Amino acid sequence: MGLISDAGVPGVADPGSRIIEAAHEAGIRVIPWVGPSSILLGLMASGFNGQSFSFLGYLPHDGGERKRQWSAMERAVRQGQTQLFIETPYRNEKVLEEALQNLGPDLHLCVACDLSTQTEYIKSQTVTAWRKDKNRPDLHKRPTIFLVGRSNRMI
Repeated sequence: MGLISDAGVPGVADPGSRIIEAAHEAGIRVIPWVGPSSILLGLMASGFNGQSFSFLGYLPHDGGERKRQWSAMERAVRQGQTQLFIETPYRNEKVLEEALQNLGPDLHLCVACDLSTQTEYIKSQTVTAWRKDKNRPDLHKRPTIFLVGRSNRMI
């Protein structure tokens, strides 16, 4: 199945994210069309709200600031805004573990790495599902973007 938008990027500023979310829930592989930015590719493939989002860049290194950032991120998501961030590729595993420790179990996390390559990996699921997932990918030294959102049924 293909999703084509007549106005912009599918899943970003159009209701296509509902279809993408359903595909993730059904275990269907989601492949974004190659575009100019991993930020938009990740957002397109996440199934999260593309109407309102914020790219945070790298999370703070300071532990206290980082903890505040996790809390601010969760508040923003609960208000309907998707949050996107990146990390240095050799710290991806650590940031994934931090996300699973610091985010509410009902929030959704998308991990999108190696976008538009043969080793591309994209998966969106709840934090609870990620915690239970025995088949997490090896993200070490792989270009990855992380997205935090919530179900479109809650928007």
